[in-house]
Amino acid sequence: MSRELLKDIPLDELIMNAQKGDETAQNFLLKNYQPFIAKCVSEVCKRYIDPERDDEFSIGLSAFNEAIRLFSKDRGSSFLTFANLVIKRKVIDYIRSQNKYPTAISLDESYDVEKMENPTEIEAVKDIYQQEQEAWYRRQEILEFKDKLATYKLTLFELSEVAPKHRDARDSAVKIARVLREDPKLRDFVEQKKKLPMKELAKKVNVSKKTLERNRKFILAIFIVLGEDYVFLNDYLKGVGQ
Repeated sequence: MSRELLKDIPLDELIMNAQKGDETAQNFLLKNYQPFIAKCVSEVCKRYIDPERDDEFSIGLSAFNEAIRLFSKDRGSSFLTFANLVIKRKVIDYIRSQNKYPTAISLDESYDVEKMENPTEIEAVKDIYQQEQEAWYRRQEILEFKDKLATYKLTLFELSEVAPKHRDARDSAVKIARVLREDPKLRDFVEQKKKLPMKELAKKVNVSKKTLERNRKFILAIFIVLGEDYVFLNDYLKGVGQ
């Protein structure tokens, strides 16, 4: 099965397939969730993690693979929550075994903290590095979001063009997206058909079909964000449309 087709399969189903020995599903998960793995590892190491050179990433990747094997819905948590826990435990065990990171924050190798006597200079370097790390993860998240938008035949450029200009209209669109996410029947329709269930949705919200159509693309984009493990994009939506 192609990567494009695998993208349309729900995460839990991919996990089940991988547990049954489907190597294509397993390899897809290991490849597609590398940014998530790097983020989990980085939260432990307190620094940017380079998948190509950091041993800690390899430990995280192995732990993610173990999480795929061990996950069960009966645990009462989502797979990503479970995987996050397994990854962090394994990385912490590795760090302890290697006696790494005696200090609370690790800096990039290009910064020699011991040569800096000025505490202000040290803090400035830490701030710069943390900003660089956060920027990297934001870029990875946007790339993932861009790929997901493509499955709905949407682009980032389109969103910038159609996003409601007024805050009330944006809040209303976010609220509608939340309604879609919280209603199993409507959610399944959107995920399968990649479009809004206009007739059913109009009965659920106090918005005209004309307004729904005008804000269709923006509502779909927010629907995607609400259903994914997007740390930064979801931060923007906290308290909006609730």
